[in-house]
Amino acid sequence: MQKLSQTIEFIKSSVTLRIDSRAKSLKKQGKDLVLFTAGEPDFATPNEVKKAAIEAINKNFTKYTKSSGILELREGICQKLKKDNGLLYSPDEIVVSNGGKQALFNIFGAILNPDDEVIVLTPAWVSYIPQIEMWKAKSVQVETFAENDYLPTEESLEKAVTIKTKAILFNSPNNPTGAVYDEETLKMIAFFAKTHDLYVVADEVYEKMVYDLPHLSIASFDEMKERTLVINGFSKSHAMTGWRVGYSVTPLEISKEIAKIQSHTTSNINSIAQMAALKALSVDTKYMMDEYKKRRDLIVQMLSKAEFKFFKPKGAFYVMIDLNEFLNARTTEELCMDLMENAGVAMIPGDGFGTLGFARISFATSQALIKKGVERLTSYLKR
Repeated sequence: MQKLSQTIEFIKSSVTLRIDSRAKSLKKQGKDLVLFTAGEPDFATPNEVKKAAIEAINKNFTKYTKSSGILELREGICQKLKKDNGLLYSPDEIVVSNGGKQALFNIFGAILNPDDEVIVLTPAWVSYIPQIEMWKAKSVQVETFAENDYLPTEESLEKAVTIKTKAILFNSPNNPTGAVYDEETLKMIAFFAKTHDLYVVADEVYEKMVYDLPHLSIASFDEMKERTLVINGFSKSHAMTGWRVGYSVTPLEISKEIAKIQSHTTSNINSIAQMAALKALSVDTKYMMDEYKKRRDLIVQMLSKAEFKFFKPKGAFYVMIDLNEFLNARTTEELCMDLMENAGVAMIPGDGFGTLGFARISFATSQALIKKGVERLTSYLKR
């Protein structure tokens, strides 16, 4: 038998999906379990969005579309970028993809050559590094720390850059930490990118979920639009994870390459989901964001009262909790499995995000379940 791909052989499976799958399996078996695992809104997709999809089906809008997405949706995204981010783009600079994950994969394919390097600020979402490696490039991880609000320093970036560095990648608001990059930090990254002639890959999928700082797009900074590649989507902002609608925002020469990649992979994304996303652009989801802030405040209050060490998130719907004092020679994943089996609480170990001894709590669940889960965590670990 022929050997399988060495590129994929060394790619690790997602720890997030592995733990979440185990948790859901236990729950299906009848175990009383509080799920703090999924990076997915617990809200239903807004009714207006669902109705737009049904209307598209009834009108037989069920054929192939242009690989980069229907013009109306790309025009709508351009209007969104102008209104929310102060950015001016043409529809030809937008490519609509099967979720932000494909948008990111396409971007890496468009800019990376074998052995190019991408600086990845960690803790980081679990799919960044595998995607870079799938394109035969290399990730250079630059760790950030809670005591510095999980923000990078110029010194740490300078230590990581080489003649092979092609881009720097960051996510703000951040999964898994909930960090939000402030204006000073973004200016520093912009200066660093211009100094070393780098692309900046900015994952802004959580941009609507900010609590203490406004979201700023680094593409809006002076001389940054031509070197910034933005990823965004509808999964988090409109509770549309299963619809799989994301998009990339890039200079024209890159968007053309992205559209080329997509034309040979998925052709285009689901035509019906595109019409749903078009409607979503005009649907106000502030009620979701207001509830996330209430949940953030609740979990911060409870973790503080129980005297856990954790980082207070400024955005997204995650809390990073320090479990080092409870490991007792176990790995974080082993402790999280113990908590799942014996305390009835499921969390994601931080190892997959590049931070040992921590776990990610998702508060994309009800306040009642947040109370129950933190109470169980406190009872089990603090007894």
